[in-house]
Amino acid sequence: MSPVLAGALQLLALVVALGLSYRPLGDHMAKVYSSEKHYKPEKWIYKAIGANPDTEMRWPAYLRGVLAFSVAGVLFLYLLQRVQGSLPGSLGFVSIDPDQAFNTAASFVANTNWQSYYGEQAMGHVVQTGGLAVQNFVSAAVGIAVAVALVRGFARSRTGELGNFWADLVRGCLRILLPISVVGALVLVACGAIQNFAGIHEVGQFMGGTQQWNGGAVASQEVIKELGTNGGGYFNANSAHPFENPNGLSNLFEIYLILVIPFALTRTFGRMVGSLKQGYAILATMVTIWLAFTALMMWTEFAGKGPAFELAGGAMEGKETRFGIGASAIFSVATTLTSTGAVNSFHSSNTAFGGGIDLLGMQLGEIAPGGVGSGLYGMLIMAVIAVFIAGLMVGRTPEYLGKKIGTREIKFAACYILVTPALVLCFTAASFMLDTPAHSMTNSGAHGFSEILYAYTSGANNNGSAFAGLNADTQWFNSTIGIAMLLGRFLPMVFVLALAGSLAEQKPVPETAGTLRTEKPLFTGLLVGTILIITGLTYFPALALGPLAEGLAA
Repeated sequence: MSPVLAGALQLLALVVALGLSYRPLGDHMAKVYSSEKHYKPEKWIYKAIGANPDTEMRWPAYLRGVLAFSVAGVLFLYLLQRVQGSLPGSLGFVSIDPDQAFNTAASFVANTNWQSYYGEQAMGHVVQTGGLAVQNFVSAAVGIAVAVALVRGFARSRTGELGNFWADLVRGCLRILLPISVVGALVLVACGAIQNFAGIHEVGQFMGGTQQWNGGAVASQEVIKELGTNGGGYFNANSAHPFENPNGLSNLFEIYLILVIPFALTRTFGRMVGSLKQGYAILATMVTIWLAFTALMMWTEFAGKGPAFELAGGAMEGKETRFGIGASAIFSVATTLTSTGAVNSFHSSNTAFGGGIDLLGMQLGEIAPGGVGSGLYGMLIMAVIAVFIAGLMVGRTPEYLGKKIGTREIKFAACYILVTPALVLCFTAASFMLDTPAHSMTNSGAHGFSEILYAYTSGANNNGSAFAGLNADTQWFNSTIGIAMLLGRFLPMVFVLALAGSLAEQKPVPETAGTLRTEKPLFTGLLVGTILIITGLTYFPALALGPLAEGLAA
């Protein structure tokens, strides 16, 4: 079987699996966030934290819950790393340095999972399992909660109430993420992923000496790493490591985990607003972009020119021979179009245009299908922008789902789409204005520029994957990328929740003959065009200095 055909068949199998999961998972999540029933374990948690799950919150109160919980998470994870050397199960590793501890705490709480350290050489079992894995669950649940709050803003009227953050957080963890993770961990163990609390041990011979490996609860952390679109690997090689991703079946399953909740949330959206067709329109937009990017990535990676590419059967540098080009391309696009930092190949080793596709996928805002929760609310923000543009073209007040998009709403949406580009471009420019950051680059020229641009794009968009080649374990990068991750995560949430509150207060507008039909293919096309135009206008100059310049010079 040719590598191209193998890649195409894997993509087909993935589409079928996602299609079979779409309806049951989407309906289940809609029931979870619409239910008034509280299970006993949930009641115990509410009692322990002193929260009343039946209290409705307006958007400022909901936001305070999000921020207070996240600040507590950053402080706890920071302190856990700083005292690691005194903890049992530390495997002899010392406490983490302050700048790196801050970077890692910000990273995992912000659902970014950027790593400037070697996991198997820095983190013991307590930090990995009690710190990082826990944040993989709760940071994902926070993202879904904010998305659900925005959906309630569209669905409700004449009220500013968006639900209860604590109830949404707990339900997301216990009713959605945890059950799927238990089953998923069993699947990965069956595929060959490890799951233990073994210490460091020596194995085999390597370059005339022994090689050391440490065990860990890898399968359980791996599944929520992908399912929650987190991405932080137990080992430095991430999903290219055989302990995390043993074979082709586990690789396909991990891609499925990355995509299944973000895609299914569009049906949850349709259910909660009372129109499945609206959910299908958002789904069609996501699928169009995802399939287009996947096809482009596979084409550019298989079409590499030159003797080395021809002998290897394609651009095999930096790719696992267990997976090949097709599976690596699908995985690469899945991670960069979602907020998942997992990688099964070095993105820096992609062809120049392949690296550009990875960058562009993040710069779109990771909305096709995006991270758990963040993908849906990012796409709905773009839908608001698209409706506003359409209203300007026909000279009438724009409406979306029966809600008028006025001056207040469009300001919130505009602020949302400006936050991450400002962080990415300003920090990238600052890095090149100073002497020290440039010394971290392995490469010079266009490829070196792409290394730093990719780092801040990954951080500010809460992706977490690395381009490789950049030594980011410095005070400058640990601090600035940490700041970019926190601002890139929580500033957009401010505008999302403010928009949700504004929409929830409105009285529904009756549909007329002049109302834009947002469930039709025409709107899907308008939405795709809006996304590409806004991203192109924002990032094209930076992309021209990086991957485009490198690709055209090749």
